[in-house]
Amino acid sequence: MKKISMMLVMAAAVVGGAVSALADNTLTAEEQAAGWQLLFDGQSLKGWRQYGKPGTGCDAIGSGWKVSSGLLKKLSGVKGGDIITEQKYTDFELTWEWRLEKDGNNGIKYLVTESRPQAPGYEYQMIDDNSDKWKKLHAKAKTASFYEVLAPAEDKPLKPAGEWNTSRLVVQGNQVEHWLNGKKVLTYELGSDAVKAGVADSKFKKCPDFGTKLTGHIMLTDHNDEAWYRNIKLRELPAK
Repeated sequence: MKKISMMLVMAAAVVGGAVSALADNTLTAEEQAAGWQLLFDGQSLKGWRQYGKPGTGCDAIGSGWKVSSGLLKKLSGVKGGDIITEQKYTDFELTWEWRLEKDGNNGIKYLVTESRPQAPGYEYQMIDDNSDKWKKLHAKAKTASFYEVLAPAEDKPLKPAGEWNTSRLVVQGNQVEHWLNGKKVLTYELGSDAVKAGVADSKFKKCPDFGTKLTGHIMLTDHNDEAWYRNIKLRELPAK
């Protein structure tokens, strides 16, 4: 009797694991009603293309991007190129789950434009903060920063390399919020004095209008390191 009960428990665990896996890259009824959409369907790169190559479709995306077992993987050392959504967005909420290899470096850029290739968008930085490789980086280049411009909170709840993190980005009007694992770690206003000062003290200082509001794409960057993504979701918000 005990043996049968144990087998039933094990079977339930297997089924439960399968259900959990299937739940990735899907939308609940509540999310659909709230206007959420999947930017990654777990099976393909539909809806994405390589930056700077409009109209070429997903076939032009480099082999460095691979979809497998419901995950979008950026392969280490294999060129894939920066990829962007085919659609553009102005006011929105974006959520995604991500994982990096040890010493890894990557990021998501938003409000991306192809008219400014040297500084296409504003980056939510994702990096192995605990790595000796990056220990000399200043706070404005650490995870959840507005890369090179504004630093996140010092006590951000970052999980170590190899573990999944959940990030959230809200852009509405000129206000932007960066969230990490359920905590808001940075709030700023596009075009504000604080942003202008941060830009003036960064490598973007010679890029006109960097840090101002525009309508643009979402970008997954190719920094050559291994990274994984899942559950990339977005909903558009009313303008403020």
